[in-house]
Amino acid sequence: MRRHRGGIAVVALVLVAVSGCELDTDGSAGPQDTAGAGGAALAAVDSLTVKGRAPKTGYDRDKFGSPWADTDSNRCDTRDDILKRDLEDVKFRGGDCTVASGTLDPDPYTGKDVTFQRGRSQVDIDHIVALSDAWQKGAQKWDPSKRIALANDPLNLLAVDAGTNRGKGDGDTATWLPPNKGYRCTYVAAQVAVKKKYGLWVTKAEQSAMKRVLSACPDQNLPAGGNPTKAPERFHAD
Repeated sequence: MRRHRGGIAVVALVLVAVSGCELDTDGSAGPQDTAGAGGAALAAVDSLTVKGRAPKTGYDRDKFGSPWADTDSNRCDTRDDILKRDLEDVKFRGGDCTVASGTLDPDPYTGKDVTFQRGRSQVDIDHIVALSDAWQKGAQKWDPSKRIALANDPLNLLAVDAGTNRGKGDGDTATWLPPNKGYRCTYVAAQVAVKKKYGLWVTKAEQSAMKRVLSACPDQNLPAGGNPTKAPERFHAD
């Protein structure tokens, strides 16, 4: 058992050897399973629209607003919010907002401990559903406030090992899964939750991959919560 900082409750990790999946309990780092409020992740896969991938034409990170906007108005940027949530042994710079250092104990994608040191960080904040993937599966038709909301929604964000995250690129479940097999059920459930919340579609190959992973852990709950799907009006995107 382990207690996280930043208001995160006690963590219990149950690794299922046969499936290679992690069955979460409320309080683990990352997008939160709020006592099963979202229902079963496997069943939710069938609620997602299945379509082909649209062209990437017109994609730009700026279409999702300035990185790490404080859309929840807590006076800390989104990146620091996620670092506070997911790191152990957090130390701050000049108050209780800017995270100076901490440790991913462990990194969910690799299962290894990773040190965060501001300015020399080995930690990235991953968009579980990559923004480019979202663009190709519905987000290009959204108004800017919804894209800004997705980019800053804690449900879609996770502190992870930087090198592993950069290897992921904009992969979906069909093309990339965490090397740490014990985290795959949790990861895929989070992708399903984000796509369901925002109305993003999946490809046929992606849907099949989601079902394949979640069939090994049919009791995996769908994470719920996060921020509203519309950012406050003061935020703008190009």
